[in-house]
Amino acid sequence: MGLFDENLVSKAPLSVRMRPSCLDDIVGQEHILGPGKLLTRAVAADRVTSLILYGPPGAGKTTLALCISKKTEAHFESVNAVASNVEELRRIIAGAKNRLANAGRKTILFIDEIHRFNKAQQDVLMPDVENGTLVLIGATTMNPFFSLVTPLLSRSLVFELKPLTRENLMVILERALQDRDRGLGQLPVKADREALEFLSDISDGDARRALNALEVGCLTVPRREDGVIAFTLSVAQESIQKKQVQYDGDGDVHYDTASAFIKSMRGSDPDAALYWMAKMIYAGEDPRFIVRRIVICAAEDVGNADPQALVLANTVAQAAEFIGFPEARILLAQAAVYVACAPKSNAVYLAIDKALEDVKTRKAASVPSHLKDASYPGAQKLGRGQGYKYAHDFPEHYVPQEYMPFKARYYVPTEAGYEKKIKERLDHLKNRTV
Repeated sequence: MGLFDENLVSKAPLSVRMRPSCLDDIVGQEHILGPGKLLTRAVAADRVTSLILYGPPGAGKTTLALCISKKTEAHFESVNAVASNVEELRRIIAGAKNRLANAGRKTILFIDEIHRFNKAQQDVLMPDVENGTLVLIGATTMNPFFSLVTPLLSRSLVFELKPLTRENLMVILERALQDRDRGLGQLPVKADREALEFLSDISDGDARRALNALEVGCLTVPRREDGVIAFTLSVAQESIQKKQVQYDGDGDVHYDTASAFIKSMRGSDPDAALYWMAKMIYAGEDPRFIVRRIVICAAEDVGNADPQALVLANTVAQAAEFIGFPEARILLAQAAVYVACAPKSNAVYLAIDKALEDVKTRKAASVPSHLKDASYPGAQKLGRGQGYKYAHDFPEHYVPQEYMPFKARYYVPTEAGYEKKIKERLDHLKNRTV
């Protein structure tokens, strides 16, 4: 049974001992669990099909698998993708085939951290998942649409688990303190509410992290003279040590955080931009990745409304490379705040995409003769450059002239920031008579 061996569970950390064994005891995840929900009905009827349980650490993926293992009449196997291999999978599949053929009994295989399997290992499961020999339950912290093969996804229901709320974690912690069989109920613990609230806030929705910190604190703090174990705020802070930020270097949380960072700068919210950037820095993100997002935002979202934004962002990119962390955080913060506070215009971004679309979809246009290169011998005989008007020979260094073989307008400056001046100049030149 692996993860679900009851003899091992009795000696396991508090977070493992306190796992609910039925759906009614699960705290949170009301969007997929509860009366009338598909997953609840399927477990109750023992009609579970292949599932992918996707969510952050400590949200209850393994707990759900445990509840299914307790409810089902099928044979239940569990493996961890980190320690498993193709040979073990083939052994489990062979056993499932034999069990189905001789006893008519289904086999459910739970694979924890299924995203750790490579494509070849995932492909081994495909035929038997498809023909029903095996019911797969996979748990992953990575977005399955990035980390799992498409054929496996198409044959499975994907359920996303959300981080547990502060209120959810408070319920779980209080339940652990009261449970005399599996929890800490036999100990004379007096837990301050502010200490439990602190753990609930700082655990980032991770029940495992909160429960393990509670257990460490209660088992290590010296008892008072009256024998009471006082779990105070200072004990809670010491027990959990440095806060761990959930962040993957190349997965879902990585791109979601970067997206929030960019959208905060675009939305002119410097505080939000600083928060998301701080999360990336704290988690060890490559500063070059962060500064590239700032440079792109300076061009795409600020543009000519404040041309200095791109200048500053590019300067910070070079300076941060030279200085390095931790001091580079100050430079990154300055650039992010400047871009967030700058007036916004995506006119240039829209303009180049319109021009690219025309190049892609319209018939290729030839360069007009008066604009062609006339710098080489014989160009005049070919009519190259004839009729071209040199702009600097005219007032305001401008002269009306056809620069395209067809009419089109791509760049439409806005009224924002410096771009308003650009708009005024272009309007002036357009309406001017030579």
